[in-house]
Amino acid sequence: MAKKNAKNKANSNTIALNKKARFEYFIEDDFEAGLELQGWEVKALRAGKANISESYVLLKDGEAFLFGATITPLNVASTHVVADPQRTRKLLLKRRELDTLLGKVNRDGFTVVALSLYWKQSFAKLKIGLAKGKKLHDKRDTAKDRDWQRQKSRIMKNAAR
Repeated sequence: MAKKNAKNKANSNTIALNKKARFEYFIEDDFEAGLELQGWEVKALRAGKANISESYVLLKDGEAFLFGATITPLNVASTHVVADPQRTRKLLLKRRELDTLLGKVNRDGFTVVALSLYWKQSFAKLKIGLAKGKKLHDKRDTAKDRDWQRQKSRIMKNAAR
């Protein structure tokens, strides 16, 4: 019972989701990364002003950076700072995780995409996924399976009545 409550609580801490990532890519593995943020960005995240749908992760010089994520600044929070909503943000990962990501991207042709942005205790965390691109027929199969699952749940719900 405690596990179910913990799962619901984690979903309520979600700031932004990248729903398109699971449609566009096969997600092989996922990692949790911290974000290096400025003060106005934290305030904007608390207000839910984030979008990671067009973002991706670039590995450069043994470090990971988040590109394309938009955090819209609040008018009242960033009066004395020039806020850049599309700023490149450094991801905080352990050395072993960085080495794993770097090896998979360079050798096996994987891509690293942002999946979700959420709060964990008082820290903003980003779930990143090691992904391979889907072909058009794979996307059609995914849509077909999703529609079938939806129909099946409707049938089961009506059959129980």
